[in-house]
Amino acid sequence: MTKDTGTRLVVLDMAGTTVADGGLVELAFDAAAQRLGVRPGGADHAEMLDHVRATMGESKISVFRQLFGDEDTARRANSAFEEAYGELVDAGRIAPVPGARQAIEALRAAGLTVVLTTGFARVTQDAILDALGWRDLVELTLCPADAGGRGRPYPDMVLAALLRTRAADSVREIAVAGDTSYDMLSGRRAGAGIVAGVLTGAHGTQQLTDAGATHLLGSVAELPALLGIGVV
Repeated sequence: MTKDTGTRLVVLDMAGTTVADGGLVELAFDAAAQRLGVRPGGADHAEMLDHVRATMGESKISVFRQLFGDEDTARRANSAFEEAYGELVDAGRIAPVPGARQAIEALRAAGLTVVLTTGFARVTQDAILDALGWRDLVELTLCPADAGGRGRPYPDMVLAALLRTRAADSVREIAVAGDTSYDMLSGRRAGAGIVAGVLTGAHGTQQLTDAGATHLLGSVAELPALLGIGVV
C-alpha cells in the first residue's frame, strides 16, 4: 500500500494510455468499413468515423452494434476490424507510451498489483502484448469477454480486476488510468478512489474532466508520482 493514497490495485487502459498505437484504431476501422461496403470519403463513412472517435475506449463490438444495428453485421465488422488491427500490429505499427513500462515496473516494485485492460477482443490484446513483450509485465490482463462481455463505460472490468486479484479490500483502494471519457466513467462507476485521465490518447482535458477524472496527467509515466512512488 502506498503511503499517500492507500492505493493497492492499479487498473490501466492499453491503447492510448500505456500503448501508443498511432491512429491504428481508425485505420483498422477504415479497413473493416470498406469490407462491409462503406465507401471511404462518403457521408456515411465520415459519420461512422466521428462515432468511432467519440466512443474510443468502449468495447469495439458495442461500437459496431451501434453503427450497423443488427448483430450479424456488427460481428462481421468486428471480426474485420480485429483482423485489420492485428495485421497492423504484426507489421510493427505499435509501441509503448514512453515511460509506461518503467511506470508499471515501479508500481509493482512498490507492492501494488497492476492490471491491463482493453476494449479489444482477447486475440487483439494478446497480439499487442506479444508485440511489446509484455506477457509477463503485469499480474492480469482483461478484455470485455473476461468480465462477462460488457466493456467500458461499464465498471465490469475494473470490478473483475478487484475480484480476480483480491488485491484490495475496498474499491476506494483502486486507481484507474485511461485516455478516454469511457475509462473515466468506468472508474467512477466502479467507485475507484483515483480516476486519472492521461493526455496521450483520444480525448482531451475537457472530455476527461467532464467524465469525472479526479486527476489529469500528461502521461501514465506520471502515475507513480501521483501515488507517492518514485521511478528509478
